[in-house]
Amino acid sequence: MAVQRLQKGDTVVVISGKDKGKKGKVMRLFKEDDRVIVEGVNLVKRHMRPNPRMQQGGILEREQPIHACKVMLVDPSTGKGTRIRVKTDDKGVKTRVAVKSGEEIPSPRKAAS
Repeated sequence: MAVQRLQKGDTVVVISGKDKGKKGKVMRLFKEDDRVIVEGVNLVKRHMRPNPRMQQGGILEREQPIHACKVMLVDPSTGKGTRIRVKTDDKGVKTRVAVKSGEEIPSPRKAAS
């Protein structure tokens, strides 16, 4: 399996657009469109009609996908955005490394389990 630049659960910072500078957690990835949904970023208002699932209806704020090139992974040591380099060890295991600090970035899936 190839190592991805962004993974679900990563903390990212928006580097361009109306939400520039905001930090959030990656909630969902769309690999085919190269887009991501980031928690609290690119909020739009959605008018919902009352239905069996949502009795009340009304205006909801929801996150919409933004292009993956507009977000940058947050370096765990500095807290700022950084580019990613993939490093392979002796056993052939690939890991993500922050370019600025050289520190390894843990996978959020491995950290959760």
